[in-house]
Amino acid sequence: MVAAASVVVAVGTATGLLSAIDDGGGSGSDEARPAVTSSPLLAPLPARSSATPTPSASKSPPPSLSPSVRTTTETRKPSRTPSPSATKTEPEPEQRRAPIPVSPRLYRNPDSKVLDWVRDHPDDPRRPVIEAEIADRPAAVWFADYSPSTIASRVRAVTAGAAGTGRVPVLVPYAVPDRDCGGASQGGAPDLGAYDGWIDAFAAGLGSDEVIVILEPDSVALSDCLSADRRTARFASLARAGRVLKAANPRARVYYDAGHSGWNAPGKQAALLRQAGAAAAASSDGVFSNVSNFHRTGDEVAYDRRVLDALGGPVSLGVVIDTSRNGNGAPADGEWCDPDGRKLGRAPTTNTGEARIDAYLWVKLPGESDGCKGAPGTFTPSYAYDLAR
Repeated sequence: MVAAASVVVAVGTATGLLSAIDDGGGSGSDEARPAVTSSPLLAPLPARSSATPTPSASKSPPPSLSPSVRTTTETRKPSRTPSPSATKTEPEPEQRRAPIPVSPRLYRNPDSKVLDWVRDHPDDPRRPVIEAEIADRPAAVWFADYSPSTIASRVRAVTAGAAGTGRVPVLVPYAVPDRDCGGASQGGAPDLGAYDGWIDAFAAGLGSDEVIVILEPDSVALSDCLSADRRTARFASLARAGRVLKAANPRARVYYDAGHSGWNAPGKQAALLRQAGAAAAASSDGVFSNVSNFHRTGDEVAYDRRVLDALGGPVSLGVVIDTSRNGNGAPADGEWCDPDGRKLGRAPTTNTGEARIDAYLWVKLPGESDGCKGAPGTFTPSYAYDLAR
C-alpha cells in the first residue's frame, strides 16, 4: 500500500508527555524472524466538494491523502491546491536547521528492507550514506496483512526483541476493513468482527514493556466513503481497539489518526476522533499526523495542537508526528508519488522540546517507494540516497 496515510493542549512540560520513554541522554519461524511488512504508500485523493476547507485554504477544499498503492498502469494523477508552506520560499531542510539527536530509547527493528539491502550491497557507493542516515535509525514496524493465526507471535517477536535491548518499539496495526475506501490499498480484515478478533491477538503480543502503537493510519481522516452507520461501527471498533491494547499492556501508548495539516479542518477532524475514542484515557494517549506525508513539522505542530484543543479530553493527550520525509516540506505541485527534492526530516526522538508533542517518529520507512521510483512498497536505493544525502 502506499504509505502516505495521513498520524496537546494545556501547556504541560516542554518535553512532551512520553515521560516513561523519554530520551535518557543520548509460533514457529514467525517468532524467530517476524515477517517484514512494507509501510503503506499513501496517495492523495481528489478534493471533494463537500470537504470542510481549512482557514488557510478557503478558496478550495484541501485534498485528502490516502494510503492507496497506485499501480504503474494507473495514469490518474489528482490535482490539489498546494499547501501554504509549499508556496513559500523554501528554507533550509529542517534536519539541518534544527538537528535533534536520535532517541537512544527507540527500537530499530533488525528485520527491515533497508538493512537487508545494506547487508547485501557492501560495495555499493551509496551504502555508507544510506546505512548511516536511514538504516541505523529506528523506524516503525507495520502489520498490514490480516493474519489472525500468526499476528500475536509476530508482534511478540518485535516487542520481545525491543524489551531485550531496553528500547521502545513503534508498531502500526493496519488491517481495518474497507481501508483506503476501496482503493488500491484495500484489504484488511473481512469485517469488523474479524478485525476485533485480530486486534485481540495483536494485543496478546504486546508484552508488558513500553510500546508505541500508531493505530490504523487513515482510518479516521479517510472515513467519508462510509455510510453513517458503517462509520459509526468502525469508530466503535477503533475505540474498542484502543481499550483492548491498553488493557493488555498498561504501558502501551496508543495514538489515533489525525490526518495531516493539509487535510481536514481541525474541528472536523476532532469531531471524528472523538467518536473513535481518541478523547478517552482508557483507549487513547493522543493523535498522530503526517504519516507517509511531507508537510513541515511546524505546520503539523500547529495543526495538531488545534486538533487537541477541539478534541478535549485529558491534558495527558499528546501528539506523534511522522518526520520521515518532510525535511523539505510538501512539493509545490502537490506530487505525492516519490516526489523529487524531498529530504529526511527530523531524526526519530521522544525528546521534542515541544509541549504536548510526544515524539517525532519515522512511521513511513524512508526509501520505500510510493510506486514511481520503484515498485510500490519496495526499498529503492536511489530514492533512499536522494532523501538522505
